[in-house]
Amino acid sequence: MDNPLYDYRPIVGREPIRWPGGARVAFYVGLNIEHYRIDRPSTSTFPDTAGLTPDPLNYGWRDYGPRVGVWRLIESLDRHRIRASVLLNSAAGERYPQIIEAGRARDWVWLAHGRDNSTFQADMAPDEERAYLTDVIDTIERTTGQRPRGWLGPALTETFRTPELLADLGLSYVLDWTNDDQPYRLQVPGMLSVPYSVELNDIGLFVSKGLTGPDFVTIVKDQLDRLHEESADSGRVMSLALHPFVIGQAFRHKYLDQALEYVANHPDVWLTTSDEIAAHYARTA
Repeated sequence: MDNPLYDYRPIVGREPIRWPGGARVAFYVGLNIEHYRIDRPSTSTFPDTAGLTPDPLNYGWRDYGPRVGVWRLIESLDRHRIRASVLLNSAAGERYPQIIEAGRARDWVWLAHGRDNSTFQADMAPDEERAYLTDVIDTIERTTGQRPRGWLGPALTETFRTPELLADLGLSYVLDWTNDDQPYRLQVPGMLSVPYSVELNDIGLFVSKGLTGPDFVTIVKDQLDRLHEESADSGRVMSLALHPFVIGQAFRHKYLDQALEYVANHPDVWLTTSDEIAAHYARTA
């Protein structure tokens, strides 16, 4: 079947996008603040124990993020004056109040990222999904003081109804369809797709592909340089997807810092948030 949410529209031949201040590339950090259930398998560094309950090896690896890794990551974001676009599980907002407090002090933006990263919604019935989304969004508004404008599904999962249900709840964009370097309008009125990356993503690079810290720095530089080159006539978006239990490991810290330093000092880059990208595109395109 064809995808009912958007049509094929190649990047050539589109109306030019102009970012604020003449910037050519809009850059944001997608910071995943997640909660994982102890009784379900999930992202693992050692798959052989993933089906056990409990699974101290993999659960503890993931749990390093909110306990330790995120605080190193915050140091780098602060050093380079980058506001995070937080992909927040509603259960994480309830369980990790110190992270929420740190984010509010830094004016982070909060996107809804499901209830937890162990619960996917692709098979939910319509009424079940509506109730689920309402609870997630209302909980994030209560814990952060900000109603989310954007959505990223756990493991990027949706149903074909998700964007319409989110629009009914007041959201205006999703990150799940990782198929473009520019925002575009979905078939759902008022709903945008904003670029997110499963390639420029620390889980994919370090866990799936086994790359090194220097590899990470090179990839970030190469991505930005190429997007900058291509954006002479129309702006591009670069997202950097980070998970504190991966990039927040001590031996990787300096490489994140090197990558962010390159981005922050690159010419014609708008250091921004996914909220601001969506709002600017909706207003001007």
